[in-house]
Amino acid sequence: MSAVLSPAPRRPIRELPDELVSQIAAGEVVERPASVVRELVDNALDAGATQVAVRLLAGGVRLICIEDDGAGIAREELPLALKRHATSKIGSLSDLESVATMGFRGEALAAVASVSELHLLSRTAGQASAFLLDASSGELRPAARATGTTVEVKELFFSTPARRKFLKTDATEFAHCLEAVRRHALARPDVGFTVWHDGKLCEQWRAGTRDQRLADVLGEDFLAESVAVEHAAGPVRITGRAGIPDAARARADWQYAYVNGRYVRDKVITHAARSAYEDLLHGHRQPVYVLQVSIDPARVDVNVHPTKIEVRFRDSREVHQAVRHAVEAALSAPRAGRANEPAQHALPPAGEASPLPGARFEGWKQPAIPFVPRSGEPVRDLAALWSPAAPTPRTEESPAPARLPQGEWPLGRAIAQLQGIYILAENAHGLVVVDMHAAHERIVYERLKTQMDAQALRSQPLLIPATFPATPAEVATAEAAQEALEALGLQITPFTPKTLAVRAVPTTLAQGDPVELARSVLAELAQHEGSSVVERARNELLATMACHGAVRANRKLTLEEMNALLRQMEETERSDQCNHGRPTWRQLTLRELDGLFLRGR
Repeated sequence: MSAVLSPAPRRPIRELPDELVSQIAAGEVVERPASVVRELVDNALDAGATQVAVRLLAGGVRLICIEDDGAGIAREELPLALKRHATSKIGSLSDLESVATMGFRGEALAAVASVSELHLLSRTAGQASAFLLDASSGELRPAARATGTTVEVKELFFSTPARRKFLKTDATEFAHCLEAVRRHALARPDVGFTVWHDGKLCEQWRAGTRDQRLADVLGEDFLAESVAVEHAAGPVRITGRAGIPDAARARADWQYAYVNGRYVRDKVITHAARSAYEDLLHGHRQPVYVLQVSIDPARVDVNVHPTKIEVRFRDSREVHQAVRHAVEAALSAPRAGRANEPAQHALPPAGEASPLPGARFEGWKQPAIPFVPRSGEPVRDLAALWSPAAPTPRTEESPAPARLPQGEWPLGRAIAQLQGIYILAENAHGLVVVDMHAAHERIVYERLKTQMDAQALRSQPLLIPATFPATPAEVATAEAAQEALEALGLQITPFTPKTLAVRAVPTTLAQGDPVELARSVLAELAQHEGSSVVERARNELLATMACHGAVRANRKLTLEEMNALLRQMEETERSDQCNHGRPTWRQLTLRELDGLFLRGR
């Protein structure tokens, strides 16, 4: 039999001692050495520093030293700087509602000082010398230093051994500290940063342009595999760079979002950026980006979380739309259309293999009966099968078309088809390999979306309605989403209390399985709520239609059709990836080809 616990004696309400209050605040602000680095670098940037040096020992546990060349702290203000809620950055409620600095609470130095041995050395431009303050004893004495501030934090959590045990290895803690500095460096390319660990220089990022800082911090590959983002919508401005789908990673560890220069983890921005990649990424790959959201400080609340890593927008919808449209616009232009200036290797004369300049590839209406050539029969023109307006195939007597202007077409001119799957093309840089089904699938998908924006999808009634046993959730969704279903060209009505009937389907999918289509759309409608339901379900449906309507593998194409497809790729948005996120083309440069054959060695 368990013992009955007696109620604890009532304690009177009383104020907590300052030391205990500081420990509680430290528990919120200081999680690990990286938290200290973040707070101290924030202060350095607020002081107008142009150079920031970070020195660490044992991953920051033994020592964290932040040196800057900012404005410094006056002698008489040094003791005040270590008191809780003492700050120069805000002075009223109106200041708090429109914070324009990195720090604002005045808690960081006091919190850090309560769990470490802290020394504060600073000098302003008007002082004859610097002054050193020992946080433990309160001793203040003159010292030597140029204008700026040095904050030295030793033996973090020495007074709370239990918290120190929760820290990871020195290498792990150093990695977190380095990431904290990296986040600041990406936001402030005008400031130079150096990071030392155990006496060794680990990173040095000199002040420069935004793109140079991105290349220094994230590597030249990021700069080469990303596109510039520049977008303004009302009070919101989005700048930065978004990685192309090929640069996506398995983890979301290269997603840097900033609001007025402050690194944040915000669900609104993350969801908006991810939705811009919705039909561009393959599988569960994560996009990479560095995005800066500039907005009136009065329209965003940064006083949400002790670590200041979360924010709350006054109008989250306007920020979501701005970020999504900014990234979508940056990614929409095909990379083939943004190719660099042609290399010095000239295209050979086009001759008989050149395409007709006006050739069109209109093959996006699925033929009722797939064409399979009989042995010995010449392959018929695919465009003629799928579009009555398609050009007739060239014959031996046809005059040779005009030559291709040198370097004019980024994807070059088609020279062959490989195994009925790939198109091989020659451009100024070398060889282009195109997955013809994936490329045409994207072209058809974008066309269908454009048509859907102009008018609703046409539906075709079924001669015999297709009935199927439905779950209660499917029945409820079918009854509640009639308008959305009609916009998608579907008519699904109750047949019995436990059965649904599909009475009409989109004309383009009339030959498909109506039950499978109905169930997938109902599941999509049930899963997503709000104004994006129809758009999301529509895009899923159009992607299915595009896959069915795109040219299939093993379909023989003429050179005219291949070249027409290449031209359409250069003009179609997002044509670098198919609807499922797979790449549609790859470039092999002449240098890479030379390397394969050891030429020049």
